[in-house]
Amino acid sequence: MACGFRRVIACQLSRVLDLPPENLIKSISAVPISKNEEAADFQLSVDSLLEKDNDHSRPDIQVHAKRLAEKLRCDTVVSEISTGERTVNFKINRELLTKTVLKQVIEDGSKYGLKSELFSDLPQKKIVVEFSSPNVAKKFHVGHLRSTIIGLLATGFQLFGYEEKLQSNPLQHLFEVYIQVNKEAADDKSVAKLAQEFFQRLELGDVQALSLWQKFRDLSIEEYIRIYKRLGIYFDEYSGESFYREKSQEVLKLLESKGLLLKTIKGTAVVDISGNGDPSSICTVMRSDGTSLYATRDLAAAIDRMDKYNFDTMIYVTDKGQKKHFQQVFQMLKIMGYDWAERCQHVPFGVVQGMKTRRGDVTFLEDVLNEIQLRMLQNMASIKTTKELKNPQETAERVGLAALIIQDFKGLLLSDYKFNWDRVFQSRGDTGVFLQYTHARLHSLEETFGCGYLNDFNTACLQEPQSVSILQHLLRFDEVLYRSSQDLQPRHIVSYLLTLSHLAAVAHKTLQIKDSPPEVAGARLHLFKAVRSVLANGMKLLGITPVCRM
Repeated sequence: MACGFRRVIACQLSRVLDLPPENLIKSISAVPISKNEEAADFQLSVDSLLEKDNDHSRPDIQVHAKRLAEKLRCDTVVSEISTGERTVNFKINRELLTKTVLKQVIEDGSKYGLKSELFSDLPQKKIVVEFSSPNVAKKFHVGHLRSTIIGLLATGFQLFGYEEKLQSNPLQHLFEVYIQVNKEAADDKSVAKLAQEFFQRLELGDVQALSLWQKFRDLSIEEYIRIYKRLGIYFDEYSGESFYREKSQEVLKLLESKGLLLKTIKGTAVVDISGNGDPSSICTVMRSDGTSLYATRDLAAAIDRMDKYNFDTMIYVTDKGQKKHFQQVFQMLKIMGYDWAERCQHVPFGVVQGMKTRRGDVTFLEDVLNEIQLRMLQNMASIKTTKELKNPQETAERVGLAALIIQDFKGLLLSDYKFNWDRVFQSRGDTGVFLQYTHARLHSLEETFGCGYLNDFNTACLQEPQSVSILQHLLRFDEVLYRSSQDLQPRHIVSYLLTLSHLAAVAHKTLQIKDSPPEVAGARLHLFKAVRSVLANGMKLLGITPVCRM
């Protein structure tokens, strides 16, 4: 990929450097777009070739780059070789670049970028991803933490619940019950005691307790599925921490058999992860009444998932406040003798600050989804260029979700940020609305001019600076995907798509299709179709459904 150009360059370098082409592939990168029309398309990092050498005996990098460039030759693919700062640069034959890139984008479709040689040495893996993890009967919160609320909830329902309300609006009623019982527990210690007793009965397998928990769980999952569907998310399995109540007792027995379980004066059980009594490495795994804790259930879940899926990697996506928790879970798995603990990874995210609806502070994700749909409908109604839509509510939600996702993914996942509704919904600038607008406008071009132009095209008609910049940027898509796959940061894809949209906006103004000669119009339509295809691919990877009209 990068349409095979990277491998051609690697093969020529291989002959000069006496190294296998595979060892050179990842040292060759597509050059970011530049205002310089004569800019190279690829560059070899000379540093990466010498990184294993002793720094003190390493020859001057620039001299090395120049000597290497002098040994290389231009051919039918590479039209120019030069040196940059610590790099050897390669410019691809312009007509070959145009023809190859556009052909590859159209032929590969949704797989464009994924068939790259960058991914060729990466084996297929089975990856388990745990994310969202809302509490049973607790409405989706934009920044929720997992906790064991079942005991309080059950106690609250027995005190304040109504079966009729439970059936008509289950989560709303259970949430109101939860709020009420929390207030009661703060003033009355006996309520908290009842809650703990219920949870103890649940762990011991009490039929009545299990039945009530199952009812809450089923009603919760039904509601979650409905909200997940609005986000375009579907799960292969629903199994929260409480699902492992029985297996958590097996984990406690296993810890005890390995001599890792230590009893405290208070009657609780802990694991000393450090082995030397370091207080910061002590993890409590059992309450004094014998019931399990969050960490115990996560240990049980990890062991069960390895037994069930035999995964290569398991990723937990949660807020950064749980960093220490997962460090302790992974370390406990390791000292329990599970070597696969090294395959477990925590991907933390930051906190969204200042997200409020017009009704006040946001508590639930569904409130946010309703708010973005409402605001987007109002925005679309106020714009004169908005087209008549068959389902404006659906379009508004998809555009609004794009706005939300791009805002969330623009920076490091770990970073906190302040939310601003007005900035998020701007149709210009680096926003999800701009991405959707660009996609819809490019789709409109294809609708307007049809597919008659798309049979063949003349590469000589796409040598303007605006066309070349787009082609160079399309070359980089595989590198962006590879980088995101390695550090699990979506911001690389977001940045790439925003740049692609800005390039397309400039080209749309300058590279006219209407009233252009058929040969020119056809070539330009090919270019815009390729841009739309890659834009759609990237958006879908981020969980965004591209719209065709807005």
